[in-house]
Amino acid sequence: MATGPGKPSNSNRSGQRRSEWWFNDLVDPAETAIYLERLGAAGITRAELQSGRPIIGITQSGSDIVPCNRIHVELVERIKAGVRDAGGVPLVFPVHPIQETLRRPTAALDRNLLYLGLVELLAGYPFDGVVLTTGCDKTTPSQLMAAASVDLPAITLNGGPMLDGRFEGRRVGAGTALWEARRRLAAGQIDEGELIDVVMAASPSLGHCNTMGTALTMNSLAEALGMALPGSAAIPAPYAARGWAAYETGKRIVGMVEEDLRPSRIMTRQAFENAIVVNSAIGGSTNAPIHLNAIAAHLGVELSVDDWDTLGSEVPLLVDVAPAGRYLAESFHHAGGVPAVMAELRTGGYLHLDVITVTGQPLAAQLDGVRSADTEVIHTVAEPLAPAGGFLVLHGNLFGSGLMKLSVIGEDFRRRYLCDPDDPNAFVVTAVVFEGPEDYRARIDDPGLPVDEHSILVVRGAGPIGYPGSAEVVNMTPPGRLVRAGVSMLPCLGDGRQSGTSDSPSILNISPEAAAGGAIALVTTGDQIRVDLGRRRVELLVSDEELARRRTELQDHTPPHSTPWEELYRAHVSQLAEGATLDFATGYRDIRRIRPRHSH
Repeated sequence: MATGPGKPSNSNRSGQRRSEWWFNDLVDPAETAIYLERLGAAGITRAELQSGRPIIGITQSGSDIVPCNRIHVELVERIKAGVRDAGGVPLVFPVHPIQETLRRPTAALDRNLLYLGLVELLAGYPFDGVVLTTGCDKTTPSQLMAAASVDLPAITLNGGPMLDGRFEGRRVGAGTALWEARRRLAAGQIDEGELIDVVMAASPSLGHCNTMGTALTMNSLAEALGMALPGSAAIPAPYAARGWAAYETGKRIVGMVEEDLRPSRIMTRQAFENAIVVNSAIGGSTNAPIHLNAIAAHLGVELSVDDWDTLGSEVPLLVDVAPAGRYLAESFHHAGGVPAVMAELRTGGYLHLDVITVTGQPLAAQLDGVRSADTEVIHTVAEPLAPAGGFLVLHGNLFGSGLMKLSVIGEDFRRRYLCDPDDPNAFVVTAVVFEGPEDYRARIDDPGLPVDEHSILVVRGAGPIGYPGSAEVVNMTPPGRLVRAGVSMLPCLGDGRQSGTSDSPSILNISPEAAAGGAIALVTTGDQIRVDLGRRRVELLVSDEELARRRTELQDHTPPHSTPWEELYRAHVSQLAEGATLDFATGYRDIRRIRPRHSH
């Protein structure tokens, strides 16, 4: 049979790609004709689609309402060029938008919604591999979760951090500037207009947060997991090198399809252990355990919240980047980024070096000859910024688990609360309780509120069910009168989260949350709480009998559902310690093997 223009021969290939279930179904050519028809109308030739070339999906996570990822609107052209030059056929498609700074009540709601949508797209469309464009923090875990469930060859490319911010001659970082400005506003040092000015100055270009917030943390951990090209995590968004990385990522995904290099081969238990170690070394976000535990759950990899303490709490802090340090993302990139961090960790024997990455090579091979280019920014293991940069995982009668970030415990906080020679690394404080962040904002400066430097601010109703979605509200500023007196931080505790850009050593991610019946729902203003970091314990100093009595009088403060998705989410979401996954979703694995039924 003549093959003519646009009519390829099917006789030169013995195997069959997944995309050929759509484009080369010789058993039912009428179905194939339907699938080819409209792509052909868009200018893609039959020859391209029936040639057996890999069909590569490229997620589009950037849009006008996702400014952190906005650069991907143009960057996908470089990815497409790389796919083309490597012999693939690129198809760009949108995913559900997630923008941390715009979405109300919280972007955390949409992580699982993007996951569900992307699973359907990867399962129901003719893709042989996928490039995941990430950036703003939850766009990274949601897409890795979907890639884990479907298990097509996949690689991530983030849009990069924004350039370093400057205000009145000093370095200011996205997110971190806000928390500092709030304290200065409470102290009467600036007014509302100046607060807005400094916050906007901290974000001088396209890109995600330029601090080691959750976005840079998660994109660094995607690289540490082996799911991104080495050195790509921290390239600032406006740099030419970001476009170069996009091109190379497009090329590499085609090779990954040829090699059948899938997420399940890369994101092993050992890879997750490496990521936990790297998170400690970079002073990463307290949101990282939620997201990595969720990705692991979708792969069927055993990973618990306690692993973050046992594997990471004694790893030295190497990276001097805000909020735990002085510098910002541009300096981190120029010092060598994630490869330099991992190379330094290698010298201390902290990493599994035989894990495979998207390069197809073991981690050891890509670290040879790598070192920190600026030891003021990325320190050596021999001379770390601090001896420990990870998390303590706390337990007690107040919750099953909660986290505290070691790298942001400052000298003032340590002096006030952790230096009692008779009770080292422990303190007893009095609870001041708020029913959600609105209650906190309404009452924190009430002169009659019984709060002083011996208080702990407790916020509840901020977890996955209660908020819903879990809100970044646990890092609460003290009353203005205390800030003016020099108490810039109080201990905070809550069943919500805090921004990775926050420098507050809060006790957060508490599981179970108040809305799920957790004991935090029983705390009353005036209760004594003992925090013992050495023993990893937090105890509510109230008798069991009194707690039982309070439980009989509990009132439900959970707000009603606002949308259908909120109702579905609340009915199926797990707690933060378990990754806040959807309970019915984690059992779906290796979906790529299921041949979808025809649509006509």
